[in-house]
Amino acid sequence: MRTLPTILALILGLSITSKADDRPNIVFVFSDDHAPHAIGAYNGWLKSVNPTPEIDELAAEGMLFQNSFCTNSICGPSRAVIQTGKHSHKNGFMNNGNSFDWNQQTFPKLLKKVGYQTALYGKSHLKGHPQGYDDWMVLPGQGLYYNPDFITPEGKKRIDGHCTDVVTDLAVQWLKEKREDGKPFMLMVQHKAPHRNWMPAERHLHLYDDIEMPEPTTLFDKWEDNTLAAKYQELEVDGHMHINHDLFLDLTPDFDDDKELKTDKSAFRNLQRMSPTQVKAWRDAYGPKDEAFHKANLSGDDLVRWKYQRYAKNYLRCVKGVDESVGRLRDVLAELELDDNTVVIYSSDQGFYIGDHGWYDKRWMYEESFKMPLIVNWPGVTDGGSVNMELVQNIDYAPTFLAMAGADIPDDIQGKSLVPLLKKEQEGKFRDAVYYHYYEYPSVHMVPRHYGIRTDRYKLMKFYQFGEQWEMYDLEKDPDELTNIYEIADKELVDGMKKKLEDLRVHYDDNSHQPEYTLEKKKEFWPTFAK
Repeated sequence: MRTLPTILALILGLSITSKADDRPNIVFVFSDDHAPHAIGAYNGWLKSVNPTPEIDELAAEGMLFQNSFCTNSICGPSRAVIQTGKHSHKNGFMNNGNSFDWNQQTFPKLLKKVGYQTALYGKSHLKGHPQGYDDWMVLPGQGLYYNPDFITPEGKKRIDGHCTDVVTDLAVQWLKEKREDGKPFMLMVQHKAPHRNWMPAERHLHLYDDIEMPEPTTLFDKWEDNTLAAKYQELEVDGHMHINHDLFLDLTPDFDDDKELKTDKSAFRNLQRMSPTQVKAWRDAYGPKDEAFHKANLSGDDLVRWKYQRYAKNYLRCVKGVDESVGRLRDVLAELELDDNTVVIYSSDQGFYIGDHGWYDKRWMYEESFKMPLIVNWPGVTDGGSVNMELVQNIDYAPTFLAMAGADIPDDIQGKSLVPLLKKEQEGKFRDAVYYHYYEYPSVHMVPRHYGIRTDRYKLMKFYQFGEQWEMYDLEKDPDELTNIYEIADKELVDGMKKKLEDLRVHYDDNSHQPEYTLEKKKEFWPTFAK
């Protein structure tokens, strides 16, 4: 004979099951350093080479967020923000040297509490073993492009193949073999690509060989109107991109490596663990190009243009693998008849410089690295080909996932659910401004710490370690951010932006900035102060 508590439990269980049946599955495809202007649907200057047909199709069937931004443009911190829905200073992961506290509240833990099955494959970059996932396999640190190692609950495991394909394979295997039928799920597919050192899959080594990539209009920018911060960075295609380790010139497994050279050597290390077949394909692709380069004897602007072409093509070759991954995952969802009730989301941890302003990498609050792609296809909810212009950030992802699942959103989450935007139920403006804070300095690429805000039209930034180093831009008149109007703009406008900045710092409870450097420290990093 069943007792009353047992009957109530059964009733409750049936209720939960019924609710779960109606809740959407979520597939979150998350790449690394994929700039929106390297996605066709964003209509940027690389659109003509058709870099992302699969992601473009996702956008054509869903909603594209035109003004999507990160809170801190660097790999690990962006991921920590997504896990927690909190700014870096609140989740404790402010730069890549930190270790993420997995014991804290994260959205996958909250999803599990409301009956979701969760899985994570690919790049985590948060150190430690992920919590809140029923199944996971993650790359150690940045991971490798070819024959990568993975950290698993059982220990380290090497899987042969190209990393983008391997991560996709793991996700497909989970969908087909490990997923529990009838239970809603959250699947995170997190790619290393197109992160430095931009090593494409074998099948893409010759992609774009027959074309010239369009050049950004700002390739030869001299940062004449920026603060000193832009002049003392170390991320120039011209002066800092390594012609061997970044662009693979003459790079072989037995390359005569300079052990004292301080640059990213992961491509060289990766070549050393390639199979003979992989190495042959690599040399067949790059050997003739290297010979042509040596014969050309380039210098000056011609050399910069060669470096840009080599870089942009390798970058987009890596993007191609990610794009194919999106298409393959969507095909599997259709095959399993899950596509009608699965939200597919594409995003990346931040934007990236693809020669814009003469740079590569990210970190700045300038648009190219500050903007991150966000495309959401929610069958039956989002209108195909719709574009949303509201200001959104990666702090909004966690509450959005929770809202989709019908879970409560904790009060300490700093982001806002995007569900009202996706359902076109938002009343009034979603947000007047977004807040940004970057911390990793002094470090690789030497981009100073700075914070700032962006509204629909204006951007205000402060590089606070070097005194009153301010920049302000009118994005409507100056989308490339070439003219710093801080000293010439109407004082009332500037003061209003400064007040808005301080209001947001208070709102997000951010007191994490460091004091101004001493004069001697300034002289050490910025020679101008020594004059």
